[in-house]
Amino acid sequence: MSAPQKQTLLVGNHSQGDAHPREIAFKQRSAAKSGLPGLFWMNGYMSNMEGDKALALDGWATEKGCGYTRFDYSGHGVSGGAFRDGTISRWLEESLAVFDDQTAGPQIICGSSMGGWLALLLTKTHIARVGLNNSRIKGLVLIAPAIDMTKALMWDRFDDAARAEMAATGVYLRPSIYGDGPYEITAELIEDGMSHLLGDDLIETGCPVHILQGVKDDTVPWHSSVDLVARLAQDDVKLTLVKDGDHRLSRPNDLALLLRAVETLLARYFS
Repeated sequence: MSAPQKQTLLVGNHSQGDAHPREIAFKQRSAAKSGLPGLFWMNGYMSNMEGDKALALDGWATEKGCGYTRFDYSGHGVSGGAFRDGTISRWLEESLAVFDDQTAGPQIICGSSMGGWLALLLTKTHIARVGLNNSRIKGLVLIAPAIDMTKALMWDRFDDAARAEMAATGVYLRPSIYGDGPYEITAELIEDGMSHLLGDDLIETGCPVHILQGVKDDTVPWHSSVDLVARLAQDDVKLTLVKDGDHRLSRPNDLALLLRAVETLLARYFS
């Protein structure tokens, strides 16, 4: 089957006071079989919808006949907007727009790194709008979820030089260990993120959750996923620790784990 074509969705509107309307690119496969939940993919920070995990899910969804939606946040991949304008509020707004406008029926959300945090924020917002019993979100797969990333993984780790650079210029250029940097971390991103922190509060998703976490992850410490399990007190949660796994979890055996996690949630939907 041929690859799905890129489509765009306009998020933000000048007439409604948004100074930064942007075209959000997405790709979508329609379900080949009725009654199956769709899959909704959420990328990590500075990642895009053509990554290994996103493409592995695309192939799996095609084989199983599931609908599948993936997209790029503004400033990422082939979406419009400038990366430096990006904030958690803006990327959450875009995620909700794609989810609300381009998906129908039950969905299993898969989020990687920052996408894991945004997946929980999307779920929280969706439930607040429609109620827990009417939620369309029937499962979550979170890969190295970067919960409260802007504080726990950025600001709290910055040394004095990094904070001084941000105070002077409004942005800190953090080197990337993956060779795709530097990462442009703006003061606006840090400040905006404070309004979305999950903190130590209990989190209720109303659906089963499977977390995949590498023990050798040097970006998101593995114990943060252990802490997250405890905070998902009302949900059925499974945590898989990959002892030799890094942050990306994109090796063939890691991708196989991801696909098994999604397939298990799909099977549970029909149980």
